[in-house]
Amino acid sequence: MKTILQHIALFTLFFTADAFAQDVTTVRANNSDISDNLDLKAVASIFGESSDLEDFERRLNDPELMISNLDLNGDNRVDYLRVIEATENNTHLIILQAVLAQDTFQDVATIEIERDSNNNVQVQVVGDVYMYGSNYIYEPVYVSRPVMFDIFWMNSYRPYYSPWYWGYYPTYYTYWAPYPVNRYRRNVHVHINSRNTYAYTNSRGSSRAAALYNSRRQNAYERQNPGRSFSSRNNNATNRYALEQSRSGSRTNGSRSSFTNSSRSNNVSRANNVNTVRQNGNAVRSSGNNTVTPSRSNQSVRNVDSPARSTNNAVRSTQRSETYTAPSRSNTTIQQSAPVQQSAPARSNNMQQSAPARQQSAPAMRSTPAPARQSAPAQSAPARSAGGSSRRG
Repeated sequence: MKTILQHIALFTLFFTADAFAQDVTTVRANNSDISDNLDLKAVASIFGESSDLEDFERRLNDPELMISNLDLNGDNRVDYLRVIEATENNTHLIILQAVLAQDTFQDVATIEIERDSNNNVQVQVVGDVYMYGSNYIYEPVYVSRPVMFDIFWMNSYRPYYSPWYWGYYPTYYTYWAPYPVNRYRRNVHVHINSRNTYAYTNSRGSSRAAALYNSRRQNAYERQNPGRSFSSRNNNATNRYALEQSRSGSRTNGSRSSFTNSSRSNNVSRANNVNTVRQNGNAVRSSGNNTVTPSRSNQSVRNVDSPARSTNNAVRSTQRSETYTAPSRSNTTIQQSAPVQQSAPARSNNMQQSAPARQQSAPAMRSTPAPARQSAPAQSAPARSAGGSSRRG
C-alpha cells in the first residue's frame, strides 16, 4: 500500500508542476536603444577624476575601462570619442564626438561648466538630442573638487582640441568589438563613483554654453540617418530618462503579474493535491491477503458505520497485529489489528446463516508530496574580443 501511495504522491506532484508551468507569466526585456551604449553618469564620473581634458579623452577611449560601447558606423568596432573645447569668459563647453569616417563626426554629449561670481562651479552633462532625446541632463556633485577646476580659469589656459582623427589614434588605443548591452551595463557600472551625486534635471543651466554649442555642432550620422532619432526610435518617451522610467514600470508590473499568477496556481495545485490524496486514500483498502479493494468515499464509510453500531458488532482495528478474533455474542468489542483492516460477518444467537455484516473501511490516509527542487540559473563568464590597432606614423 505504501508503494501505491508513493505513486499517487508522484502523480499529484507532476500535476502541480504542470499547472505551475502553464500559468507563469514571462516578462521579456525591452529592445536596446543606441543611448544604452554610453552611460552619461560614467562620463561624468571619469571627468571628475581626470587631471585635464587630455587625460579625460584617454579615459574615454581606454580599452581597459571600456566606458563607451558605441558603434554608430556599424563596422563592429567601438567608435573613438574625441574631445574638443570652446570657452568664453567663465564658461567652458566640452564636446564629445564619435569619429565615424574621414572628416565625419557625430556629437554624442556635451559637458557644460560655468563659474559664478562667488566662485561656485556648476557642471552639467547633456546628452545629444538625436542620441538621448531632448533635455537629458545630469548635474554631478563631486565628493572632492576636480583638479581641472584649478586650471580652467588660469590666464595661461588654452582650450583643448583633440589631435586625433580617423585612422590616426594614440598608442594606448586599440579597437574592440562592442559588447551586448546587458554586459556593457555591468561593466560600466563599476566605473561610476558612487560617492558622487548625479542629479537628473531637464533644464539647461548655462545659456551661454548653449549658444556656443549651436555654432559648433557636428551631426553627420544624424544627417545620414534622419529616421533614427530618439523621437523616432521611441514614440512613448521624450528622452532617455523617460525611457528608463517606462522600462522600470514594465519590469515591476511584469513581476507582480508573475507573482500573482504563480500564487493562484500554487493555491489551485494545493487544493487539487489535497482532494486527490483524500479520495485515493479512501479508495485503498486491504483484505487479509493484502488484496486492494476500492472504497467509495468518506460519506459511504460513515453510512456503513451506523448499522454496525446498531448491531453492537463494531469492528475496530489496532496496529502491528494480524490475529483475527471471531465476533462475540455480547456487546463486547472485537479488535483486529492489521496494516489495513477487514471486517468479519456478524452472526446472531438464533440464526446459523445470516446476511454478512456490512464492511467498514479504513480511515483516510493523507500524503504530502515533497516540494519540487529549483535549479539555480547558469551564469556565463563574459567574453572579450579586441580588434587590431590602427595608427599612421
